[in-house]
Amino acid sequence: MKAAELICTRIAYSESAFAELVLWRLPKPIKGSSHGFKYRLAYAVRREYVLRYDNEMGKGDHRHFDGKESAYIFTTPDQLIADFQDDIARWNHENPDS
Repeated sequence: MKAAELICTRIAYSESAFAELVLWRLPKPIKGSSHGFKYRLAYAVRREYVLRYDNEMGKGDHRHFDGKESAYIFTTPDQLIADFQDDIARWNHENPDS
């Protein structure tokens, strides 16, 4: 099996905020992850990334929120996207002036 792109999209939330979602199914897990997906989800406000989920090689699954990096437990692509959307809503709620 070759790597297969599942999602590659950009979603506008407002004139100053957007999300980028990139998700691939891989033939085998990358170093640091135990599943066969590679992903990069990012939310930007005023040209600054304020939220990111990714699993770069060697670091494994993690997220960046409010300037802090923490481990992320990946279960399914659908749950990944749901968690990301929940964090976007949380960030927007906690930063209403952005």
